[in-house]
Amino acid sequence: MYIHELTNWPKFLWDQERVDSLLIQVRHKQGLVIGGMESIGFHFREEVVLQTLTQDVIKSSEIEGEILDQSQVRSSVARRLGLEDAAAAAVDRNIDGVVEMLLDATQNFSQPLTKERLFSWHASLFPSGRSGFSKIEVATWRKGSVQVISGSFGKEKVHFEGPSKERVDQEMELFLDWFNRETKLDLVLKAALAHLWFLTIHPFDDGNGRIGRAIGDLLLARSEKNSHRFYSLSAQIQAERKGYYQILERTQKGDLDVTPWIEWFLHCLTGAIEKALFILEAVKHKERMWEVFASISFNERQRKLINKMLDGFEGKLTSSKWAKIAKCSQDTAHRDILDLVNQGVLTKNSEGGRSTSYSLIELP
Repeated sequence: MYIHELTNWPKFLWDQERVDSLLIQVRHKQGLVIGGMESIGFHFREEVVLQTLTQDVIKSSEIEGEILDQSQVRSSVARRLGLEDAAAAAVDRNIDGVVEMLLDATQNFSQPLTKERLFSWHASLFPSGRSGFSKIEVATWRKGSVQVISGSFGKEKVHFEGPSKERVDQEMELFLDWFNRETKLDLVLKAALAHLWFLTIHPFDDGNGRIGRAIGDLLLARSEKNSHRFYSLSAQIQAERKGYYQILERTQKGDLDVTPWIEWFLHCLTGAIEKALFILEAVKHKERMWEVFASISFNERQRKLINKMLDGFEGKLTSSKWAKIAKCSQDTAHRDILDLVNQGVLTKNSEGGRSTSYSLIELP
């Protein structure tokens, strides 16, 4: 028996005392991230938002086994945020659709969630009316049963079965009424419940996971009263994908006490925010470094390589790596590096000869 078949469905229960301790930590870390990001320069903040939204789109699709082109996703997000020329290279319409859904959820977080809005998200996800090679019902509730299955043909395991097709419309009416009703329930906690509730109904032929995570992102943005996204819950869920599916299956086969699910969700959210705090420190360091370099004139190649080093350059910087990344000759790379050494931007590492490498100066 699944939780949607229980008599008291969907009257969720949870241990408020156990949940509160985690919720307080999450709320504190949310404040640290938002306050910290608001304290950095506009250009650096824009770059973090662009990176975060790009990762959110990519990782939410990866959870479903779909790999998107990162450069196209980044370009689509940048154009829609007004950070890139709209006449830039064309982006696959499927990618544009995923980006459009996420940005509507996070930029318009204060707007009600309606059946029509969900249908438009679904249409954005499946502009051709197909999921892979299969034709699906788009912008309408599913017309058949739904099962989450794993295993090879003949050895399938059913992890979950959603409510019957006849129940979907009424179940979604109940969900949307609860979602749009103002209550004293903390919005982070509401995000955890909404994610679980929506996935349990599984109202669409396909795309339920991505739409469910977008619903969670909407409520998290609403909880912060901030459309700027500085952390990606989807990226953290992808990193903990096995645990994600395990806790969902256990919860949907359990009773209506969803305390373990809420705890898992809050732990996962904490991980996402902690990664954002780590990125924040790196961005602050980058900002301070450029302030130190403010009086120095750099050419385009030098600026590009310095930014790469500040973003976490892998390995050691050598003149041959410089030439390859900057697409210039070895002699030009050597001159660029010597100029930066003379200006006190780079320092030569102790090893010499063919293994000569360079590092950025350290801030005092």
